[in-house]
Amino acid sequence: MNFSSKHLERAVDEISSLPGIGKKTALRLALHLLKQEEHEVESLATALVRLKQDINACKRCGNLSDHEVCEICSNPSRDEGLICVVEDIRDVMAIENTGQYKGLYHVLGGVISPMDGVGPSQLNIDSLIHRVNEKKPREIIFGLGATVEGETTTFYLYKKLNDASLTLSAIARGIAVGDQLEYADEVTLARSISNRVPYESSISQNSAH
Repeated sequence: MNFSSKHLERAVDEISSLPGIGKKTALRLALHLLKQEEHEVESLATALVRLKQDINACKRCGNLSDHEVCEICSNPSRDEGLICVVEDIRDVMAIENTGQYKGLYHVLGGVISPMDGVGPSQLNIDSLIHRVNEKKPREIIFGLGATVEGETTTFYLYKKLNDASLTLSAIARGIAVGDQLEYADEVTLARSISNRVPYESSISQNSAH
């Protein structure tokens, strides 16, 4: 791709480094920005800089927040005895969109995936165990996707957290095997959470198939 401007070329290179955006799409976006008013482009640039500089990981759950503690964790109306363990922020957003879940979350920041070099030590697992030991919730809901990596991570957490005084449950299989939570429709996801089953039962169900 030949460019008559080095500035345009650099803009296209930077935009095309984003996931899912090729050179042609990047060029179209760059040319669109070039046509915009300067204050509109500056507003976009400022938003992106603040996205990087001003967003924190909630010190309690790992959710993204503008403050040290996210709005969910700091909300006194949430059920502190209920913690849903999810892979990332997109899963929190998907569950919150259902409007049916009133507990708290714990964001792992990924799933165990030896093929990708991701082990338990690289996830927010130690902080989850510490949180459970300190706060003594009554139930942990495993809300990870029904992928091989998600199931592996869930089983690892089950072995780490298995305690007679703690209820461990998994979302019902309204979420098809191989699916990620973020792609499930809100009704299916809400039913999967409401109809969650004891994790031991989900192991038996999976073994039977």
